[in-house]
Amino acid sequence: MTSAQSRIAVLVPCYNEEAAVATVVADFRKALPAAEIYVYDNNSRDRTAAVAHEAGAIVRSERRQGKGHVVRRMFADVEADIYVLVDGDATYDAPSAPRMVDKLLDQHLDMVVGLRIDQSQAAYRLGHRAGNRMLTGFLSSTFGQEFKDILSGYRVFSRRFVKSFPVLSDGFEIETELAVYALELSLPVAEVETPYYARPEGSFSKLNTWRDGFRILGTILKLYRSERPLRFFTVIGILLALAAIILAIPIVVTFIETGLVPRLPTAVLSMGLTIMAMLSVSSGLVLDTVTRGRREMKMLAYLSQPAPKRN
Repeated sequence: MTSAQSRIAVLVPCYNEEAAVATVVADFRKALPAAEIYVYDNNSRDRTAAVAHEAGAIVRSERRQGKGHVVRRMFADVEADIYVLVDGDATYDAPSAPRMVDKLLDQHLDMVVGLRIDQSQAAYRLGHRAGNRMLTGFLSSTFGQEFKDILSGYRVFSRRFVKSFPVLSDGFEIETELAVYALELSLPVAEVETPYYARPEGSFSKLNTWRDGFRILGTILKLYRSERPLRFFTVIGILLALAAIILAIPIVVTFIETGLVPRLPTAVLSMGLTIMAMLSVSSGLVLDTVTRGRREMKMLAYLSQPAPKRN
């Protein structure tokens, strides 16, 4: 199956992108002439849906606010062999799409991420750049070194990735969840350098550096807890055990010297922390078994879909 013969769907989630969505549709129509372009409007207060329709896109809507909800709806509704996910703000380079699709097919990958290369200082704000580096570094140290730009909104997927991926996020943390899913199942992925442009005049970013940064960091921690529970709860257990030991040392020393335990509340607290430490490690062991079962089910769902290939 060649990229020309594959059913390609371009998925464009939009919220108040009247100024840019027509350009996005036109650019991807030119770059991928055989693709179907879907614009999902997420309660826009401007003419985003009308402009997208006039530009020739298939326009649908998602009432629940948040990019995660939109991606969940798109992945569930759209049928294709290859999916191109791109933001509707005209910051991503449409001519890079054929190269990303070809890389996915030639190397039998499941996800190709557009690694953003700034074309102007205004394209990528300093706070967003620093936050992306911090979060990418944290994710790499936690789940393995695979990505340089986990927050890129420009990605190409195989059908088996899209149809087996359980979208749980509500908002912009969806990119983090996509990366963790690929790392969790050790899926074949790659990054392709692609130009990243400033928004056109009249288009404004919906990202908030601090708010969305903390939400993404919280998502990583929650995913780490659910996907690496033994490590997560063992660390908590060790911290509780250290606190119990620190509290217990003077009590033990006093008991050895005098045979008395004068600080009974501290002794009870130390014993309680010890019990909590043991329970934390035990919980990690149980949840680790559950997580392995969940991972096996995800892998079976993934393998039930055909792999991307050329004829």
